[in-house]
Amino acid sequence: QVQLVESGGGSVQAGGSLRLSCVASGNIFTINTMGWYRQGPGKERDLVATASSAGRPTYADSVKGRFTISRDNAKNTVYLEMHSLTPEDTGVYICKADVVLMTGEIIRDSWGRGTLVTVSS
Repeated sequence: QVQLVESGGGSVQAGGSLRLSCVASGNIFTINTMGWYRQGPGKERDLVATASSAGRPTYADSVKGRFTISRDNAKNTVYLEMHSLTPEDTGVYICKADVVLMTGEIIRDSWGRGTLVTVSS
């Protein structure tokens, strides 16, 4: 019913930047909160940033001042601008969205498959 597809991952040196994108598709009426999570090697999946439907952001303490989340609601897309990357930022970045379908059904916690970010020192 809903697909989330991430892109923009890659390998960068410490101090570098990347921009991730996540596009939602399907029988979508509107999308409530969209967010990015990160799962590092051997680690739990942790929240990185969220954006409300109005674009109000929240961030994990570890990325404040370095990462910026934004949305283009017309394109059902959420972005994550990442700067001053460190090896600790390495992981699979996974998009999540709470979606309202045209049928009125609410799909909470729709997940993408993720995009890999590798930061080398």
